[in-house]
Order: sequence, then structure tokens, then C-alpha cells
Amino acid sequence: MTLEQILLLSFIQGVTEFLPVSSSGHLVLVPALCGWRDQGLIIDVAAHIGTLGSVLIYFHKDVISLFKGSFSLLRGQFNENTQLLLNLVIATIPVVLLGLIFEKIVGGSLRSVTLIAWVGIVFGIILYMADKYGNLIESIRDTNLKRAFVFGLAQCMALINGVSRSGACLTAGRLMNYKRTDAARFAFLMSIPTITAAGTLKGYQLIKSDDLSMLNDAILMVFFSFVFGLGAISFMMYWLQKATLTPFVIYRICLGILLLVSVYAGFLNPITCN
Repeated sequence: MTLEQILLLSFIQGVTEFLPVSSSGHLVLVPALCGWRDQGLIIDVAAHIGTLGSVLIYFHKDVISLFKGSFSLLRGQFNENTQLLLNLVIATIPVVLLGLIFEKIVGGSLRSVTLIAWVGIVFGIILYMADKYGNLIESIRDTNLKRAFVFGLAQCMALINGVSRSGACLTAGRLMNYKRTDAARFAFLMSIPTITAAGTLKGYQLIKSDDLSMLNDAILMVFFSFVFGLGAISFMMYWLQKATLTPFVIYRICLGILLLVSVYAGFLNPITCN
């Protein structure tokens, strides 16, 4: 891979993992739009490692709380830290279970430009409605196991390319009247076990394939994905303190329309991006 390719892919992974615009959708689209081969497993694993690192660094205080919560739980103590830990566990269970089933049954058959376009538009509209009419009342401290499970179910929708994991979680949060920053914070914390699980699965597949031919490229991918991811989280948390999610909705709809026009005009293959 060229440095330009690594930079573009790491920018897309690092930024769109945390903005409600679908990282998987963009990573599928880039090879099709640029005429590149699919980036391969090792690059996907590297991108996951980089973005995971950015979450751990930005939310290091919450990560420390999770460690404290695990020790408190082992001692039979229940406090704010154990509540956060249990909430994240409950929120992660649905996507882990469904993700394994989804991978075996569906696999890459939904990596379709047309699907990504329509899904981007439809879920963009849903995100807009949730953000516009949801109240700004609840905080992350108000999260109980029931609400955590709802977040987890929403996260499962992101198994479909184009939905956006952060977008689905933000939608669920706003529907439950969470403040934007609190919905985003919980969504980003949810990404820790989710990205870890996805990266571990891809890492296992990589070990089985025994393909380390792009190791140097992968190291660069880790670094740049980390940098771009950290910037995206910082921007998103700052933005949501002052503004709504409408610009991201407009982007999703415009991108979806552009893709549909490109497909129906014959510029893009509508079947698959592989």
C-alpha cells in the first residue's frame, strides 16, 4: 500500500468510527470508489487497534473506573464503578452473540453500495427525528441494566453496513432522552469491548491465514488511526456540547443520494464493493 492509501484509510477508520456516519460503510466504499483492492485482514485489525487506543486514552478516567469496578465486583461490593461495568457488559452481550451468528450466516453478502446508500439515508432520518424530539434530561449516571440493554440492541443494527455503530447508539440515547454528550460518552465506552471483540476475531482470522506480508503498513495504520480517532472523539464531544446532530444527518443523506445516482447511472457496481 502507498502512504496515501494508508493515510486515507486510517483517516476514514479513525474519524468515522466515532462520528455517526458509518466507518464500515466508508471502508467498504473506498476501494470501490478509488479502484483499490480490498485492504485485507491485517489492515482491518490494525485500524481496530488504533481506534481502540484512542478511546482508552481519551476516556482514561472511565477506563480506570471500570478496572476499579471489576475489583469491587470481585469483593462483592456494588458502587458507581460496578454499575458502569455491568452496564457495559449488558450492552455488549447482544452484539457479541448476534455478531457471531451474523458473520456465519450473512458474512460479506451485505457489502453493497445500494444497501449502504439506502441504509445511510433511512437511519440518518431516524437519527434526526430522535435528536430533534428527544429531551435533554438523562445522564450516563441514570443508565440502568434495562437502558444498557437497549443501547446494546441498537448497537446490533450497526452489523449492517451503513448504519453506524455510534449513530445507532446516539439514536437510542436520544430516544431515551439522554443529553447528547452523555449518549455519546456511553456509546464510545461501549466501543471498548466491541472493538476489542471485533479486533480479536479478525486477529484470529489473520493468524489462521498466516498473512503478515503487510506488517509495516499495519504499524502505520495503527498509529494514524489512533491519531485521527483521538481527534474525532475530541471534536465530537466538543461539538455535542454546543450543537445538534443535524450536520451529520445532512452528510448521510447527501452521501446516500450521491451513491444512488452513481449506481443507477452505471458509475458504481451496485452488487458489491469487494
